[in-house]
Amino acid sequence: MHNKIETELETNIRYIESRFEGCADAVMRRILVGDEKLGMYVVYMDSMYDRDFIDGVVLKSLLFDRIQLPDQNAGQVIFNKYLATADVKETNQMEMLIDEVLKGNTAILIDGMAKAMIVSSKNLPGRGVSEAETEVSVRGSKESFTESFRVNTVLIRRRIRDTRLKSRQMTIGVRSKTDVALMYMEDLVRPEMLKQVIRKLESFKIDAILDSSYLESLTEEKWYSPFPQYQSTERPDKAASALLEGRIVLVVDNSPMVLLLPTVFACFFQASDDYYDRWDAANFVRILRYAAAFFAVLLPGMYIALAGFHPEALPLSFALSFAASREGVPFTLPVEVVVMELAFELLREAGIRLPGPMGSTLGIVGGLIIGQAAVDAHIVSPVVVILVALTALSAFTIPNDLFASAFRMIKFYFIAAASIGGFVGLTAAVLTVLTHLSGLKSFGIPYMLPFVSAEMAPKGKWQDNIWRMPLGKMYERPYFTRKGHRRRLRKEKKNDIR
Repeated sequence: MHNKIETELETNIRYIESRFEGCADAVMRRILVGDEKLGMYVVYMDSMYDRDFIDGVVLKSLLFDRIQLPDQNAGQVIFNKYLATADVKETNQMEMLIDEVLKGNTAILIDGMAKAMIVSSKNLPGRGVSEAETEVSVRGSKESFTESFRVNTVLIRRRIRDTRLKSRQMTIGVRSKTDVALMYMEDLVRPEMLKQVIRKLESFKIDAILDSSYLESLTEEKWYSPFPQYQSTERPDKAASALLEGRIVLVVDNSPMVLLLPTVFACFFQASDDYYDRWDAANFVRILRYAAAFFAVLLPGMYIALAGFHPEALPLSFALSFAASREGVPFTLPVEVVVMELAFELLREAGIRLPGPMGSTLGIVGGLIIGQAAVDAHIVSPVVVILVALTALSAFTIPNDLFASAFRMIKFYFIAAASIGGFVGLTAAVLTVLTHLSGLKSFGIPYMLPFVSAEMAPKGKWQDNIWRMPLGKMYERPYFTRKGHRRRLRKEKKNDIR
């Protein structure tokens, strides 16, 4: 196996052609320059390079401009004087040459020169910056990340014009060789947390990384937990905000979602619009999200516990109404609830897989038709249909889809616990989930901070959790930030912001 580029051009050509054998999209050209005295070899991937730049600028300057070459060091003269581009680098490693060509760049080898020139000519097909689809904003930025690695890093850099924003690039995946950028604010990030993230990213080898979710699965501490230990977003403004809080952003090539870490429970109830709207309106909506999350996960279990085990706890009119609505229903109460919950989950999944307008229509019309038909056929009671619909609507108010999915799964755990032991079983199930959440950590940060842990909770810890203070009162950065750098706002001119 060749590790180094040889001075003899033919040896290099044979090796490159053997590596690209069977690759119909690989283009390899022999050219002669300097009155046809010097042989060169150009390698690039078709449809991955900028044709106008390479053919119209680089090769034209070599083939058609009058080149005077010395008898010695002709290749270095071409590199220094005649190559009409500024973005060019040298390599003497054959593997690096092949990797760069597969990324869309152009490699130029010169006879008698034991190194190659890599010309930046990447022009990959892809969609442009479009409006965010899953995190829609009313007042804020409409931009979203794309599948282009460099576009995504630029969208973040454009929002933070500070040299203290660092970007460490690494390649992960033996076959995919996926570019991953680890971005952080040098003076705000916790050093021990940064070292832990880098260590985890370097601790495994895998054949391919095709999406940012691969990194989430490979590096999270407790893989069996239904709760995500990363936060993902498609919004550049949200990623920039996370960086200014001392968090780390992972940008993965070919993925329109970036990862934010560490994360805590409260982060998943915060939407971008919370910081663009007035503080009082944002607080109302945020508290509504917490209440909706409570209903999404506990409402079915509470109904089973009350109506099935403890009807005496209900007012008489409610108990009689529930009993009358179930008249003629052949299923037990837990089976009735589970059947309707599964039916709505099926409708939701089908709506996602179908094309846009058809999917949303199926979700609304299908739910109405199935619910009404089930009630008319006395398969389920009207109360259960209303209950399941409220549960589904409540889950949709949670801004993060992965977090909402965790709530939907735990809901069935609570249903099973309530079906077995009523309120006693439901209480025990809630305690087990709270215990699990209390033990979770995201890269050293307690998951339920600052609710159940005083550790690392600075002054002003409640400025942006269940509610947020007006922007003029949010003096402190969150608890992610390095100690000594938490002040984000000062109204006295004598002190600077760090």
